[in-house]
Amino acid sequence: MRSTPHVTPQVCVVTGAGSGIGRAVAQELLDTGHRVALAGRRAGALADTAAQADPDHVLAIPADVTDEESVDALFDAVRTRWGRVDVLFNNAGVSAPATPLHEVSLAQWQRLIDTNLTGAFLCARAAFRVMREQRPRGGRIINNGSISAHTPRPDAVAYNATKHAITGLTKSISLEGRQYEIACGQIDIGNAATTMTSGMSAGVLQADRSVTAEPTMELTHVAEAVRHMAELPLHANVQFMTLMATAMPYIGRG
Repeated sequence: MRSTPHVTPQVCVVTGAGSGIGRAVAQELLDTGHRVALAGRRAGALADTAAQADPDHVLAIPADVTDEESVDALFDAVRTRWGRVDVLFNNAGVSAPATPLHEVSLAQWQRLIDTNLTGAFLCARAAFRVMREQRPRGGRIINNGSISAHTPRPDAVAYNATKHAITGLTKSISLEGRQYEIACGQIDIGNAATTMTSGMSAGVLQADRSVTAEPTMELTHVAEAVRHMAELPLHANVQFMTLMATAMPYIGRG
């Protein structure tokens, strides 16, 4: 375990902690001395994330972010174990195969809305309620947005819409959280190397309908960036951070 100078250990909840960005962020927080509740649908994957951590600092809780009762039970369990919630990394999300708008089914649309948007809302609401009532009062919510929260990719209408909506959620939480010492920020990540982005080296559909390979960046950069946001004092906030592979098509995309 490596410590972060002058930072008080915090109680953190990370959703989607069984793989990818969620796992990397959870491990970074654990490695720097924080207590972390790992949330996700797959108990085995959560156990793998927790395996190298101090048992006193980690709690694995299978949870479905699309289910209100499951989300409320998650935050009840964290509060029972550690008495409070200081940080939520609102990370759980899904993508979908590239599909032209006119071919997207209602079921495909609803799946992404339920997980990426409603799930983020349910977790943020539960965290907000705890942070508002606990003493000392307050906390921080960090939403995982995307480059697609700003500039969409083609044939990804549902994903693009949910990530644009996350920005509205972030702004609303920030506004309503001021009076309760609740900070909210958003990290918009572009091409971090995960299973979800593994096909980028083979080529990704571009706005001009060409297919072009895109660069990626290491997950460690994302994990360290989220930890930086989480460890700020509550009177300071990273409202929006864009972290991306330098040469990926974003500025001037399309």
